[in-house]
Amino acid sequence: MAKKRVVTTTLNGSQTEFLCEPRQTLLEVLRDTLDLTGTKEGCSNGNCGACTVLVDGRPVNSCLVLAVEAEGASVQTIEGVATGEGLDPIQKAFLEGAALQCGICTPGFIMSSKALLAQNPKPTEDEIRFYLAGNLCRCTGYDKIVRAVQDASQQWQDQYMKSCHEKGCH
Repeated sequence: MAKKRVVTTTLNGSQTEFLCEPRQTLLEVLRDTLDLTGTKEGCSNGNCGACTVLVDGRPVNSCLVLAVEAEGASVQTIEGVATGEGLDPIQKAFLEGAALQCGICTPGFIMSSKALLAQNPKPTEDEIRFYLAGNLCRCTGYDKIVRAVQDASQQWQDQYMKSCHEKGCH
């Protein structure tokens, strides 16, 4: 058995250390060691996107990433999306638009959507569908999910414009 490694990372905004075996996936450590069970295990081979987390702002399938690769990185899971002020606009849009059913795929879709909107705050429907192609849903179909991302995009733009207006940046 290989010697366990200490990994230091920023997890959901907090400096975190954990022990893991070199062969353990980030998904295993998140769920089994750190008790962050919001990240779901779907296929375990990178095809469904249920385990998507953000590593340094980029969406990755945590079932394909070794936990030791998180050394020095910033990792965000679904547990780190909402703030003390409430749900993120993406989470609100998924909830209000009924873009979820069983919930297995939802955290992965939210994390991928968060990365998309950080990269492209005004995506077209085609851009949303293309970006989310690595996330699979067996319950809802995709129309409600796409509409939720569009709604979150609009909410973000509205919040940005309100904040900008209040700060006088026009």
